[in-house]
Amino acid sequence: MAARTGITGYKALVCLFQRGGNDSFNMLTPYEPGEYAAYATVRGSLALPSEALLPISGSDGRRYGIHPGMPEVRDLYQAGKLAFLANVGSLIAPTDRTRYESEEKLPEGLFSHSDQQRHWQTSVPQSRTQITGWAGRMAYALTDQVNNNPTISMNLALDSTNILQTGDSVVPYVIRSTGAAELTGYSRTNTLDRILTRTNDSLLEQTYSNLLKRTHADIRRNSIDAAIEFSQATDAVPLTTPFPATPLGKQLEMVARTIGAREVLGQTQQIYFVARGGWDHHDALLSRQAEKLPELNTSLAAFHDATVELGVANDVALFSVSDFGRTLSSNGNGSDHSWGGNHIIMGGDVRGGDVYGACPESLALGNPLDVDRGRLIPTTSSDEYSAELAPWFGIPNDGTLETVLPNVRNFLASGSPSSPLGFML
Repeated sequence: MAARTGITGYKALVCLFQRGGNDSFNMLTPYEPGEYAAYATVRGSLALPSEALLPISGSDGRRYGIHPGMPEVRDLYQAGKLAFLANVGSLIAPTDRTRYESEEKLPEGLFSHSDQQRHWQTSVPQSRTQITGWAGRMAYALTDQVNNNPTISMNLALDSTNILQTGDSVVPYVIRSTGAAELTGYSRTNTLDRILTRTNDSLLEQTYSNLLKRTHADIRRNSIDAAIEFSQATDAVPLTTPFPATPLGKQLEMVARTIGAREVLGQTQQIYFVARGGWDHHDALLSRQAEKLPELNTSLAAFHDATVELGVANDVALFSVSDFGRTLSSNGNGSDHSWGGNHIIMGGDVRGGDVYGACPESLALGNPLDVDRGRLIPTTSSDEYSAELAPWFGIPNDGTLETVLPNVRNFLASGSPSSPLGFML
């Protein structure tokens, strides 16, 4: 597949996947008096008090409120390093309530965790069988011309495999928040581990006539060597920025260390996948968000500071995604599966300090985007979101982008000189 040539400099994308469906209209909330009143009415017991919100302003002249547990995120927004994208979700084509009610070109399995997670990652929401992701297809287009490491993929995943980073001949290199995923005890110095190392080396150094055995030995040898190479490279990074000792903080710290090792690893383009579960708040929404959103807040702030320390703040873009937004109306103590939601984009090349997309002017039940209980039809597609990030990363707006995002022409004309949303420099 042809992609743009002559790419120079370093670029990294960091996908932060909030598994379970973040109730993101409590993360970014209407603040104008009339808009807040509609929010408070529809949310009922789930509404945050207006006096607790952290107010910000957008270029549309409207004011918004950030969850009170996210003061560092508010500061990054005010400093122009972070932006929000409003009411975005998985779409095949632009959709309104008439199309929704006639079931015209709707994503498969709306409001389903497994389907919506898959659709965000594949950008093919009309299919439940797609097995490659848009970041995997993007890596396939770029790997040969930007990275020189044949053993460690440019797609790196924290603690889990995923569809997003899987391409025709690309799979993510899975690492842990503590470092490389390696054979337990290998190359350590105590007696039992030395025996394990010697036994494995002896087995892997043999010449096997059986093709399956030989292939297995080669893959295992390469895996061990890659883990050693990765660990040595990341352990040598002199990162001093403190990260919170939380699951997300530890994952983002390892991302930062890996970015710091990019030259040793021979990588000039990297895509990271970081997942944090626990966002499916059918009950105890307010108390659970009071734990989850501060963790997100401090982790993002630390990661931003680390990119500044490493001198790559303008070369790294972090973007959040989640299964779906959640119902604006309460189920009694929480919220249920929905569709459109709000997201965060952070980095030095992000035109921060603004809310992008089309934030609904009213969240009242029965508004033109409401299909039931405050389930909002997205006004921005996940394809537009990705089509803003892909060109920044090196994918031109031509047939290559269409391979990466098969539905993109429903939202963006080929060769268009303008970006779909405008949040990246």
